[in-house]
Amino acid sequence: MHAYPARRRWDRRHGGQGSLMGEPSGRIAGEQDAPRLSRHLRFDVSTRPFLVLVELTRACELACRHCRAEAVLEADPGELTTAELLAVLDNLGSLGAPRPVVVLSGGDPLLRDDLEELVRYGAALGLAMAVSPAGTLRASRERLAGLRSAGASVVSFSLDGASPSAHDAFRGIDGSFDWTLAACRSARATGLRVQVNTTVSAETVTALPGICQLVTRLEANLWSLFFLVPTGRARLSSALGPEETEDVLHFLATVAASIPLKTTEAPAYRRVLLERRIVGEPAGRGPLYHELLARWESLAPTAPRGSPRRAPLTIGDGRGAVFVSHRGEVCPSGFLPLVAGNVREAPLTTIYASSSLFEALRDPGRLSGHCGRCEYQGVCGGSRAQAFARLHDPLGEDPTCTYRPRIAAGATP
Repeated sequence: MHAYPARRRWDRRHGGQGSLMGEPSGRIAGEQDAPRLSRHLRFDVSTRPFLVLVELTRACELACRHCRAEAVLEADPGELTTAELLAVLDNLGSLGAPRPVVVLSGGDPLLRDDLEELVRYGAALGLAMAVSPAGTLRASRERLAGLRSAGASVVSFSLDGASPSAHDAFRGIDGSFDWTLAACRSARATGLRVQVNTTVSAETVTALPGICQLVTRLEANLWSLFFLVPTGRARLSSALGPEETEDVLHFLATVAASIPLKTTEAPAYRRVLLERRIVGEPAGRGPLYHELLARWESLAPTAPRGSPRRAPLTIGDGRGAVFVSHRGEVCPSGFLPLVAGNVREAPLTTIYASSSLFEALRDPGRLSGHCGRCEYQGVCGGSRAQAFARLHDPLGEDPTCTYRPRIAAGATP
């Protein structure tokens, strides 16, 4: 069985230097509000990651149409062994405080017999251990209680529809919706914190208000929205366009007072929050924003509106976050399939800190296009995965963002 066909080694020549097209316009109006609208890490992300996602396996019993991992039923014989995974955890534990958050994912990590052992070992090292299982019958209350006992603090499950028909069609297996709801409730009952993940795509976008209401009823601790990147089994035709993305981000900013949420591969959400603090809720948004807002208000007419309950962290692909594939390949994220090294050849922390790919992603001066001169670069920086998937340049401008930087203070290009 092979590794991801789209993943390839990073060449330091790839994408060129990424010229800085004009300097940012300096301090922006309302910049004093930025700390309340985004949380900055208190350590240097060039030396250590904050979030480490470890793909334990490609094996999964679901058949999701958008699957980043292109998961299959059988485990890859080339998966990292228990000993190799323990070595990765040892390496991360050696960083000392503050130690990173480790998310064990897949595929379905519940298909690994050593899952509890890995959780227990990482927790003993002082790592914050989280698990991202698939919504199947394997996510039983007994298994979740076992993860909690081993030292896991958080589990995340995916909901991509507000009804069984919608979610099950997206996930490819009848029954997944009910299994997922049961797993979320079981996880809470065992003392685990629950994160609900939702893929934002052309197929799911109008269901967001209903999913929001469902996540609230489940009393989830966090709603995490993954904006579809055309990689793996996901296709560009299923991804939202820039104007639609902007409408969704503004919708999320409106409902964020009622539910803690964050976005993945849509860092412009942090820019939207700051803009809204400066100029208020927009009056001229597009039709999708108004459709989503109307649906949400019909479902939750008394829900609060206003500032978010939880400020998002200012991390991104290769800039605070790192992904390890089931074969040990180290990438900036699971959605940016460029390989910087392999944990079978070098320690993860060494690859993260010193690879040319990660160094480039952490240098705002290497970004090109609108991202390279944007005054919101410090809180956003654009999605590097979206740039690579659509422009084949991880340092290019984020093609899903509608914002155009000011050339000078008060000027609009």
